[in-house]
Amino acid sequence: MKRRDFIKTGAAAGAAMAVAPRAAMAQEMTLRLHQFLAPQAVVPTDILKPWGEAVTEATGGRVAVQHFDAMSLGGRPNELIDQARDGVVDLTMTLVGYTPGRFPRSEVFELPFMMTSPSATARAFWTMVEEDFQDSEFADLKILGAWNHGPGLIHSIDPIESLEDMRGKTVRGPTRVITDLLSELGAEPVGMPLPAIPEALSKGVVNATVIPWEVTPSIRLTELVENHTEFGGPEALYTATIILAMNKAKWESLDAETQEAIMSVSGGDFSANAAQIMLEGDAPGRQIAVDAGNNIITLDEAEVARWKEAAQPVYDRWIADMESQGIDGQALIDRARELIGQYS
Repeated sequence: MKRRDFIKTGAAAGAAMAVAPRAAMAQEMTLRLHQFLAPQAVVPTDILKPWGEAVTEATGGRVAVQHFDAMSLGGRPNELIDQARDGVVDLTMTLVGYTPGRFPRSEVFELPFMMTSPSATARAFWTMVEEDFQDSEFADLKILGAWNHGPGLIHSIDPIESLEDMRGKTVRGPTRVITDLLSELGAEPVGMPLPAIPEALSKGVVNATVIPWEVTPSIRLTELVENHTEFGGPEALYTATIILAMNKAKWESLDAETQEAIMSVSGGDFSANAAQIMLEGDAPGRQIAVDAGNNIITLDEAEVARWKEAAQPVYDRWIADMESQGIDGQALIDRARELIGQYS
């Protein structure tokens, strides 16, 4: 599947064609989409910009999406959610975990070794948005897409070949669930958004980071570290949850036909394809490290089992935290696993 065509295939394209003539009568408008990644990264290039083009097509040319990459409208990545909520911008793409504790239900997909297939996990995430999250933790936004990146791994200055090698390492993590995992594995976690990684590594603030291969070229990571630790087996060490969110008042100002047109290229299919595109982006990123002669370590099944056992307290603390907020964390875990299995 060609990346730039992924949102124009199958049922979504048919729905867009059916809605476009009616949507063409809607008022013309431009929606501003703000996000934190560099413009050459996979997400803006192969997901967000093609999605914007599909929105324009689905609405008969009446709705355009204007893209602002790399926080070019100001602020910090952890402010993107509020920029969409408050109407500073119309749309934002961001990691849910950049605002720690604000969206606790969505954290279920970030729990260690929860994700198997990225696209199946994204479909599960979207289903739970529709079942619960939209009306609970995302009630003051309109969620148009909900997905996750491919398998997260460790990139380090010194090689990490066993669980013991994590001890004493200062490791960047993107969200509170993942930093809790890193702490449980023996590291000293430092929470920070992706754009801060290069400076943190070069100045010695951290000596390792967790991110998927897909995004490493955009921050030239393989020039900063020489060791990369992958986890064998179907489950990933972690993933992070990502949303495409719209200002609720702006969404509600649209007529029903325009809303229908936009959703015809958003939602579950869009989310699953976004996750698949990020997964496909892992291979080129990994190849850069291979070509550079970097050390790629793949932990075997027995070693991964030790990491899984060490990570179990993260589940216990998360369930207790959810309970303290009146949320049934175990039920969320069970539902997430059920859906991931179903969509796999």
